[in-house]
Amino acid sequence: MKDYYKILGVPPDASDDEIREAYYRLAHKYHPDKGGDPEKFKEINEAYQVLSDREKRKQYDMFARAFEKEAPFDFEREWFWPRETMFDFEDLEEMIEDLFGIRFTERKRRKRETKKGADIEITLEITLEEAFTGKEFEIEIDKFLVCQRCQGKGTEPGSKLISCSMCGGTGEVQKVQQTFFGTFTRYTICPACKGEGSVAENPCNVCRGEGRIKGKKKVKIFIPAGVDSNQIIKIAGEGDAGRRGGKAGDLYVRVLIKKHPFFERRGDDLLTKVEIGFTKAVLGGEVDIKNIDGKKIVLKIPPGTQPGTIFRIPQKGFPHYLGLGRGDLKVEVKIKIPKNLTKKQRELLEKLKEEGM
Repeated sequence: MKDYYKILGVPPDASDDEIREAYYRLAHKYHPDKGGDPEKFKEINEAYQVLSDREKRKQYDMFARAFEKEAPFDFEREWFWPRETMFDFEDLEEMIEDLFGIRFTERKRRKRETKKGADIEITLEITLEEAFTGKEFEIEIDKFLVCQRCQGKGTEPGSKLISCSMCGGTGEVQKVQQTFFGTFTRYTICPACKGEGSVAENPCNVCRGEGRIKGKKKVKIFIPAGVDSNQIIKIAGEGDAGRRGGKAGDLYVRVLIKKHPFFERRGDDLLTKVEIGFTKAVLGGEVDIKNIDGKKIVLKIPPGTQPGTIFRIPQKGFPHYLGLGRGDLKVEVKIKIPKNLTKKQRELLEKLKEEGM
């Protein structure tokens, strides 16, 4: 039995506000659109669905106490419950769902979208320059494709779908169990038709009634300017094709940005370094800098510039992702100290030394 309090990171006596705050914090952290774990996100929603409802929470707490009380006993002892009524924790969890009058997120999804294709997640590695300007990529992915022979219907041309004999076309089968909590009736996905309520009268010879086959497809992916590393971009409908005409899944592209030899990204700011001579640092001057897009920028060096000084050039950094404006370009100054001096250079420096410099 899942510990919903542990999932949300709150104590069993947590207030409604504490549960709500914990949920919002975790949901924001693990949301799939923000690069979070989809399974963890479902689990968090599942916990909040129960603990945020006072009646459901009361019933959940009652069952949790029952498990704590009986945990030391051997569940297989005949005196505890008859062997023919044995069930595992997953069975009990589904019964609790029925008591609450709810279906947990994953079960609801399976029943509602039994034909829906699976989502696909891939990783795309790009350069910092490509993240700066944005770029369209064409990649080839392995996925389920709509069967061309039956056009996704799952039946041979001229054939049709017929009602499933196992479930009578409902897509569900009934299961009754006797437990020490009482008698429970559950409805589960029909194994024959996989919840669809119908089967192929004459299954397609190519896809065997699935309506889809494994194959390769080239997909164009546009990476917008300003995308960040580990950011996930969703492309609707480019996941696996659904079963027998079902809705296709989505494609999730996780973007990874390669390390650059000269530029470092910090948020929407770019940091680079420039080396200048000793005299230019003392007397001032100008230095040409090439930005990451190849455009030249003239940086003015004021007299007396110290090593490690960082100059900020507004609006020359990364573009804000799907927004207006840009970050800044920050240039850190390094002073180049010559190792080999000519005789004249040494004489001049000796004179400067005599002047107390």
